[in-house]
Amino acid sequence: MSTQNLATKALHAGHDTSLTGGTRAVPIYQTTSYVFNNTDHAANLFSLKELGFIYTRLNNPTNDILQQRLAAIEGGIGAVVFASGTAAISTGLLTFLKAGDHIVASSSLYGGTYNLLKVTLPRLGITTTFVNADNPDNFKAAVKENTKAFFVESLGNPKLDVLDLEAISKHSKAAGVPFIVDNTVATPALLNPIKHGANIVIHSLTKYIGGQGTSLGGAIIDAGTFDWTNGKFPEFTTPSAGYHGLVYSEALGAAAYTFKLILEGLRDFGGALSPFNAFQIIQGLETLPVRIKQHSQNALELAQWLEQQPEVAWVNYPGLKSSKYKSLADKYLPKGQSGIVTFGVKGGYNAAKAITDNSKLFSLLANIGDTKSLIIHPASTTHQQLTDKEQESTGVTKDLIRLSVGIEDIEDLKADLKEAFSKI
Repeated sequence: MSTQNLATKALHAGHDTSLTGGTRAVPIYQTTSYVFNNTDHAANLFSLKELGFIYTRLNNPTNDILQQRLAAIEGGIGAVVFASGTAAISTGLLTFLKAGDHIVASSSLYGGTYNLLKVTLPRLGITTTFVNADNPDNFKAAVKENTKAFFVESLGNPKLDVLDLEAISKHSKAAGVPFIVDNTVATPALLNPIKHGANIVIHSLTKYIGGQGTSLGGAIIDAGTFDWTNGKFPEFTTPSAGYHGLVYSEALGAAAYTFKLILEGLRDFGGALSPFNAFQIIQGLETLPVRIKQHSQNALELAQWLEQQPEVAWVNYPGLKSSKYKSLADKYLPKGQSGIVTFGVKGGYNAAKAITDNSKLFSLLANIGDTKSLIIHPASTTHQQLTDKEQESTGVTKDLIRLSVGIEDIEDLKADLKEAFSKI
């Protein structure tokens, strides 16, 4: 599969039809558990002497096909799926971080992620320094003796800042910490962060990869490129009490993190993906390369149209010639800049709410990446728990409206917004 292109991998990777009764579609293995051949077989599975299926909280054949397919299209050595994008982020961090550890993160993060790092993880003794990612050197300046990870979004939500991943990755390597990139908005069809130095890639599968707004899911893809034996992560190099003295780095090599996510992350935190949701997400993944082109095309045309509307104060989309991130978008996102557009309206907070309330085709809800167009006013919803200063650092202003541009006819989308503008 490694020699095939992304669109082909999205349809075929991970599915050997000879192992699924010849089924062309991926089957749903809707089971909690699996029959062992005998007690020795069961013992070998539990002791990791043999690989196989034990319990769906740990692994499942449908989920496994999705995992193999995600690893193939992102260029990783393995992937693990979770019940949601947030479950992937929290489990991914807690699998290797402990009390006293420190993260350096971009300030332009999705509100839920920002809150996890700022409020929840500090209760467990894990702190975060947020930096303006426009200057990669800010990551280097924020590194402390106890820093254990860099965390960013490749295309910030909702700031839409395109990060210089290669420059940031150089600082993560110098610090000896894994570079974690949430690639949800860009998707692997537009950007593969592993090619630019990322060690770990995270997705909310709920968004563009699933694409239909029906199923929650999350994923972590392991590049297999980080050296967990560099002295900063003893839990990978010392015997694990949870597996009779197993030393992850010795037993599992480059795949140590992937297996730790399963053996500890899923086992102990339990954020398993339903096989039915995995099946639904696979259906979306198979058409991702086609859909994301239309999302990107519609978003760019709509952003250009918004720049000409008298009610609009400003427009933010990385593909616009007016965007401060245009040069980085040309480098990292030459095939398209995804489907999120933000803009501000004259009249501020109340005018933005009025437009959001009066759209018809654009559904008012808290999601992105659906085939249908969506709209929200982040300052009063998704980012309301943040202070004004924190909102500003994440790119949220009082007048900002976030659009998740779907794949409808572009003229209908323009007409819907024009009608909403007439209400202010």
